[in-house]
Amino acid sequence: MQLLRNLLFPFSVLYDGVTTARNWAFDKGILTQESFDIPVIAVGNLSTGGTGKTPMIEWLIEYYHGKSIAVLSRGYGRETKGFIEINKTHTASQVGDEPLQIKLKFDERIVSAVCEKRTDGIKKLIANHSLDLILLDDAYQHRYVKATHYILLTSYDKPYFNDYLLPTGDLRESRCGAGRAQTIIVTKCPAHLSEIEKAAMLKSISPKPYQQVCFSTITYDHILKNNKSEIVFAELESNSITAVTGIANPEPFVSYLKERFDVEHLEYNDHHRFSESEIRIIRKEGIVITTEKDYTRLSQYDLSNVFFLEMKMKFIGSKPLL
Repeated sequence: MQLLRNLLFPFSVLYDGVTTARNWAFDKGILTQESFDIPVIAVGNLSTGGTGKTPMIEWLIEYYHGKSIAVLSRGYGRETKGFIEINKTHTASQVGDEPLQIKLKFDERIVSAVCEKRTDGIKKLIANHSLDLILLDDAYQHRYVKATHYILLTSYDKPYFNDYLLPTGDLRESRCGAGRAQTIIVTKCPAHLSEIEKAAMLKSISPKPYQQVCFSTITYDHILKNNKSEIVFAELESNSITAVTGIANPEPFVSYLKERFDVEHLEYNDHHRFSESEIRIIRKEGIVITTEKDYTRLSQYDLSNVFFLEMKMKFIGSKPLL
């Protein structure tokens, strides 16, 4: 597969030219950006998927607890168009699995919406609500909005500085795009990341004087949940379980489960829409553990054997200064 991607390198050069020209046009004011009167924090990455944007958004919601917060997403993979303000009756197919996950978790604590055109979405949110802050999910490349603060995420196991542009690699734009961020967060680090490892990563990132670099890891809840019941993770009697994932990078999740169980892994593509035949297979399994994101797509089915394990972002050392 990588050999094929290497053969596509000329297309990466072409892609670099297009994205570089686009960014130059924004930097020079040829393409205009719109600013707003309230703080807007944009969270995103340079690569395609799998860096932990949803846990970062959830961490920010907790960080700004007590403020009136709106979360605006594109709603990737949804079957609808335009602006939709999310409520608990929506489905993942209507608003996207990640926006629905966030709304179900925080409910009335936040306003949540999806809109392809972020400037339109922000204007509607401001018109309809009295807000202190707007969080833009997966909006690092959406430059028509001029955010107050940009947070760039990059995963520890595949940092942007070792990656290449699409289609040879997974970068959406050149590595120099990292310069727009005020905060760079290295996600999915080992829980016991050493100072030597931090220093090596910092050297490779080579942050600008105005940039802060933070390190985070993944932690998991001790409770397995579904719509009907809860089980204490450590008290689960079965020695074997089935893991079901439809996310960009399931390895940390599956590795965590393998520390405790013999795991059969049913792996699907990111944002996968489960078919009836796949649901029948899942229903016949014993205990099934999935991610919170996947459960937003599985919860519409009667699957009492399926539980999700909530994950959170935890910072190693200093936290972002926002």
